[in-house]
Amino acid sequence: MSSRTKPATDAVVLPGLPPMPWALLAAGCLGMFAASCSGTTRAPFLIDMARDLATTVAYVANLMAMTSIAWGVASMAAGAGSDRWGRKPFLIGGPLGLALCMVGVSHSETYFTVAAWATAAGGCSGAFTGVIMAEAAARTVDRQRGRALGWIMAGQSMTLLVGVPMAAWIGSFVGWRGVNVTVAGIALLAALGLLASTWGRDGGKLAAGSKSVSLRAAMTGPVMRLLAMGIAERVCYGLTAVYFATFLQSTYSLSLKGVVVPLALFAGGNILGTVLGGQLADRLPNRLHTFAAAMAGSAAVAMALFLWTPGLATSVALGFGYVFVNAIARPSLMAALANVPDAVRGTVLGLNVTSASFGWLGAAALGGWMMTSFGFGGFGPLAAGVGLVGAALALVGRK
Repeated sequence: MSSRTKPATDAVVLPGLPPMPWALLAAGCLGMFAASCSGTTRAPFLIDMARDLATTVAYVANLMAMTSIAWGVASMAAGAGSDRWGRKPFLIGGPLGLALCMVGVSHSETYFTVAAWATAAGGCSGAFTGVIMAEAAARTVDRQRGRALGWIMAGQSMTLLVGVPMAAWIGSFVGWRGVNVTVAGIALLAALGLLASTWGRDGGKLAAGSKSVSLRAAMTGPVMRLLAMGIAERVCYGLTAVYFATFLQSTYSLSLKGVVVPLALFAGGNILGTVLGGQLADRLPNRLHTFAAAMAGSAAVAMALFLWTPGLATSVALGFGYVFVNAIARPSLMAALANVPDAVRGTVLGLNVTSASFGWLGAAALGGWMMTSFGFGGFGPLAAGVGLVGAALALVGRK
């Protein structure tokens, strides 16, 4: 195995750090927010969309699966393409394409045209989400990457805390179609911000005469292990992110309004955990140890969350604690993945987004099977088992 494509998992101690590229990070965070909002903000409008499009709620809900698959496929292709042709075409073109697709969704009159535009929106999101991670990693040194990538990932977390409630409020005035136009405007602002923050740069483009690295060469043993860890982390997060509201409604007979505050606290825990995780990734000596500790901690909290339900306040507190501890793991994983040679960084981080899509689909499928077969009591052992597998992967062969 060539050491050239082996990621470095230990932070490098440097005497001083250059300034963080805050303009890029802010634009990347906004772009991640827009990409996540393009699908998640449909949640409050499933019934309205089904009525307007003369279809069922189940079919409208399945739009998320179409988006996720397109997102994963496009991210893999865009990551490899950015290593060959440069990152800027994807950083600018992805959000612009997303804005166009959201306008297309807003003007669609049939379910099939909405599905086509939503799938295309997923592809446009995947075209830049992995690439912005590669650009942020290239613009920072090792001891900054955990924080830099954590700030960008916070854009996704903000969708649950701000995006969905704001979408519901805006939608009360302009409907679900107007919400899609609003998301298009956010994507356009992100594209302008990324254009300004990358002006005069041509990051990631191969030098004349250089040979691109094949996908097989990029997929070394350490990279494969990190990607598998990412799938485990996304399954653990997705099991709760997807089913936490249903768990509270089923356990405590809450109404839809009754889960608003618990979901806001859940989203807040995710944001705080991501920010703290970025700090720890840059300050602790071994990022894989940090990942393993966070995953093991989330496994312990998962058992309490789903097996001990003395009251609503306790379950909400445990939900906050679970997502907080789980979120600490991801910046360390992302920073480790980013420490590959620049020639394959886009490919590797694009594959990370692809593997995360598989993690989300796995969480939805496993959670649905567990809920039907064993009830929410089975979620604790399931989340704990997957978390411990992720921790073990981080510790086995860590050098």
